[in-house]
Amino acid sequence: MQGPVEYLTEHRSKVLSALEVRDLTPRVFYRSAEQMDELETDSTQLVVTSPPYPMIEMWDRLFERVLDIPNGSFAHQTNAFELSHQFLDRVWSECYRVLDKGGILCVNVGDATRTLNGSFQCYLNHARVAEHCERIGFQSLVPILWRKPTNKPNAFLGSGFFPPNAYVTLDCEYILVFRKGAKRVIKPQDPLRYASQYSKAERDVWFSQTWDLRGERQNHPETAPFPEELPYRLIRMFSCIGDTVLDPFLGTGTTVKVARLLGRKGIGYEMNSSLKSLIDRNVDFSPPQPEEVVDYLFRIYETAQDAPSVLVTSKTRNLRDKSLSSFDS
Repeated sequence: MQGPVEYLTEHRSKVLSALEVRDLTPRVFYRSAEQMDELETDSTQLVVTSPPYPMIEMWDRLFERVLDIPNGSFAHQTNAFELSHQFLDRVWSECYRVLDKGGILCVNVGDATRTLNGSFQCYLNHARVAEHCERIGFQSLVPILWRKPTNKPNAFLGSGFFPPNAYVTLDCEYILVFRKGAKRVIKPQDPLRYASQYSKAERDVWFSQTWDLRGERQNHPETAPFPEELPYRLIRMFSCIGDTVLDPFLGTGTTVKVARLLGRKGIGYEMNSSLKSLIDRNVDFSPPQPEEVVDYLFRIYETAQDAPSVLVTSKTRNLRDKSLSSFDS
């Protein structure tokens, strides 16, 4: 089998022709994704998202708004955890509807620890999301454990060095992976699928269950953006060039931005309209030209042939940044 660089070199005209008939114009809708009326059933190939995490204090006000409960009352709701997830459930159900048969849902979610009414508890958000997604028909695939390097490696909770009342520190998040039914069927010899290959070095790192990625710095009080490397990997792993990639909790626009660079159609929903100016700065909403897409992918593939990831080392990071800057300009 040819590698991605060899295939793009030899079949460039086929890939360009296949891309020319695809509408890759990014779209963003500023409202809740509980009902995505703009999207047809079975119309999306991949969902990459990170929802607000229930029981994390920074999201209390958001859940108060969507649940229509008084400001400052979230922590006093006896069923706050379940109420929050019932809202998320409606979004996962809508994702199931719009995903094509064999489509993939990737949910980055962390668990939460919190003391309410004098009682400390870990709230297992990842388990609650998985429970609902399986109930509505998704098949669970192996999840990824995202281990975030921290500047406080010796952080601890509880009673310090004296047992038994200390607690394990949360330093991993989950990337849950679900599939809608059986494996996706793609027509034989599809040039866009062959042009979407990843290298062996990339495969060996990306399809390992543990990822070590540094988190992104918060740039808005109501967002917690993930690093570009996260949607970059997932989009390369689980979609083909020309596919549609959806983020129902768009935040700062990272998923749609990366989808466009990789020759996919990015669609986002964001209920916090105050983020519009930030999204507009991050995302180019013009349709990418096929030649631009192929040139960018060619440079990325060349960079990544012998590296486990295009963002892991300083050498590959610099090369990719130059490619990204060139494409954006």
